[in-house]
Amino acid sequence: MTQRYALKIQYLGKNYKGSQKQVGVNTIQDEIEKALCTLIKESIKTIFSGRTDAGVSARCQVLHFDSNLIIENEAKFLNSLNALLPDDIRVFEIAKKDKTFHAQKSAMFRHYKYTIRNDFVENVFDRCVLFCKYKLNANRMNEALQYLLGEHDFSAFKSKSDNPACVCNIYFAQAKRSSDGKYITIDIIGNRFLYNMVRTIVGTLLMIEKDNLEPLSMFEILKSKERANAGATADAKGLILETVGYDNCLEYINKYIGKVHK
Repeated sequence: MTQRYALKIQYLGKNYKGSQKQVGVNTIQDEIEKALCTLIKESIKTIFSGRTDAGVSARCQVLHFDSNLIIENEAKFLNSLNALLPDDIRVFEIAKKDKTFHAQKSAMFRHYKYTIRNDFVENVFDRCVLFCKYKLNANRMNEALQYLLGEHDFSAFKSKSDNPACVCNIYFAQAKRSSDGKYITIDIIGNRFLYNMVRTIVGTLLMIEKDNLEPLSMFEILKSKERANAGATADAKGLILETVGYDNCLEYINKYIGKVHK
């Protein structure tokens, strides 16, 4: 009888061609499976909660795998596993799960955060931040984001992919300027996301600001279902998968908003 385990991992995406295994390129899944196989001495296949694009980072990605090994000392296992991983990937939690748990199918929501430095000069320490020199209006951006709330066909914000399903439910979307005025964060929480969807939404916000369009333009672009009407796909480096949730999304949002506004 095999045991199912869930791992929570974090990574910097700049050195990888995404999270999902692909032939001939280095991915997060490749590194995780290689380390697990070496440590457990079994052939291990992982299932991620979802894929992140090339260059996108994660603060809390979730995956599961099955193994014949019964892990008794979790702290020792994590230390050994992390010693086998590159220093831009870390596993920070492991939990035993029953076979009904599925990292992708059991997930209730995903939370993405995009960060923009909106100042005259870049910060040399910003490695997961997009630099934008022209002045952005966070209030206008926030107004535009509200048109995305609810269940919609998000074809206008989807890059080409083989998945025909384009309907997503967005539970929360907010743009907020930092207290020092130099950064804008864009939080989007939904049940699922299309290929490049969050980055295209950000690119559309930037287009609306740069061209001084009305925030209502976001609604018109959404309803058009035409990718050509949306903005460019924003750089991957500004995007982080904050977390994947397996419980009540509303409770999470309320806790998150309280944390942000403290």
